[in-house]
This record gives sequence, structure tokens and C-alpha cells, in this order.
Amino acid sequence: MVFGLAKRELRGRYKGSVLGFLWTFLNPLLQLLVYTLLFGVLLKSSINDFYLYLFVGLIPWLFIQNALQNGSTAILNQKSLVTKIRFPREVLPIAHVTTGFVNMLYCFVVIFLTVGTSLLIRSWGTGQIISPDSEVGLYNFLPWIVLPLVMIIQYIFALGLCFLSSSITVYIRDLEHILGVFTMLWCYCTPIMYDARLILGPEGYAKYGWVFEYLNPMTGIVRAYQDILYRGTWPDFKLLLVSFGYAILFLVFGFLVFEKLKRRFAEEI
Repeated sequence: MVFGLAKRELRGRYKGSVLGFLWTFLNPLLQLLVYTLLFGVLLKSSINDFYLYLFVGLIPWLFIQNALQNGSTAILNQKSLVTKIRFPREVLPIAHVTTGFVNMLYCFVVIFLTVGTSLLIRSWGTGQIISPDSEVGLYNFLPWIVLPLVMIIQYIFALGLCFLSSSITVYIRDLEHILGVFTMLWCYCTPIMYDARLILGPEGYAKYGWVFEYLNPMTGIVRAYQDILYRGTWPDFKLLLVSFGYAILFLVFGFLVFEKLKRRFAEEI
């Protein structure tokens, strides 16, 4: 049932539109263009190949944003099923997150092509693949083997968020609109459009740096993607472990809240 719902949502998401499935790629690419013009051109970011740095962090963030903000209506959008058919309600948020995850994987194909092309251009005439980060040196492809692990952690975290937001929104409809403001604030608190070293300092630490690193679950995930794909280095496994801890915590808590609230979904809808 999960795969059936996910397949239906993938097919029907852009049904009737002229470009159809191409919007899966156009939406993040258009956002990438806007942020690149704003932070890379107008504000003149000091990050080399800023578009690449932004791309590898923006796509994972959009998946989390979709799981939290759009996932808040995962139950409400299927009210005909909830009120008429008896089935495990957990299927709905799982299907929504799975659909978003598949969309993210499609976008990662574009990321891989973009990273490969950028590195090829940088190596032109030198015979060496240089990392865009001037402090790294040669680019290393070996850390790419960690990408599936980072994606699994991110999926678990997104599922916990969706369980939580989708169940509470059934009772508090205003949450859908509140989450729009919250995700915007959360995005700017995550090092997607700027280098984390602006806050942590050049040596990698600051007086209140732990607040930035360890109280934001997305910091470890986004920085892992940036380290692996942009810099060509191994991620900070300590920071990634913190994100994994948050992912398990939100999954358990979100599932328990969902189990508690799902009993009256049909009545509230």
C-alpha cells in the first residue's frame, strides 16, 4: 500500500501540467538560480563555485521541508480513505516521505552530473582533480561511499517529522501555516547558503559554536553532503552521529504521538 500510494502521488503530482515530471527538476533548479543570484552575485559570496556548494545542500533541505511542511497535510489530503476504509494510518506519512525521497534521488542524478562537470572543468589542463574548497587540495571520491548512510539518516529524520506534523495538523489546522514560517527560519539557521565557518570561526570552533552545531539536527546532514560532494572529504562522523541521534529521537517521538492521536482522525476530519 505504501508503494502504491507513493507511485500514485509521483504520477499525479504534476498531472495536467505542460511540463509534467520535468517540474521535479525545475523546482529546485529555479530555487538554485534565485539563491545563486542573491548570495553568489549580488551579495558576492566568497565560496568558490558557490552554485555547487548551494546545490548539494539545497536539495536535501527541500526534502526535509517537504516532509515537515507539506507532510503536515498527509492525513488531511487523504480524508476519503481515512473516513471510509480501515487500514494502518501510518501508511500515509510513510508514503508521503517515500515519494519525497524518490524525488530527491532523481535530483541527485543532476547533482552528480553537475559535480562531475565542475570537477572536470577544474582539472582541465592540470591533470589533477582539485577540490573547489581551496583549503582541501585534491578532491577525493572515496567518501562518496558514505552517501547512502547519510541518506538513510535523513530519511529516518524526515519520517519522524512527518509523523509528528501530519498527526497534530489534524487537530490544529493552523500548524500548516505556522510551519511555513518555521521552515524558512530553520533554513537560514542551517549552513546551506553560507559557510559554517562564518559562525564557528576559521579554526572550527567558537564560544557558542556548539549551539549552532548540536542543536540543529540538519547541520550534520547538510555539512556531510557538502563535505562529501563539494569538498571531496570525509564527513564529520561525530556531527553525523548527533544527527542520527536526533533522527531516532524524532522517529520514536513522532510515531508515539501519531499512535496516540490516530484514534480520532476520522472524527476530526
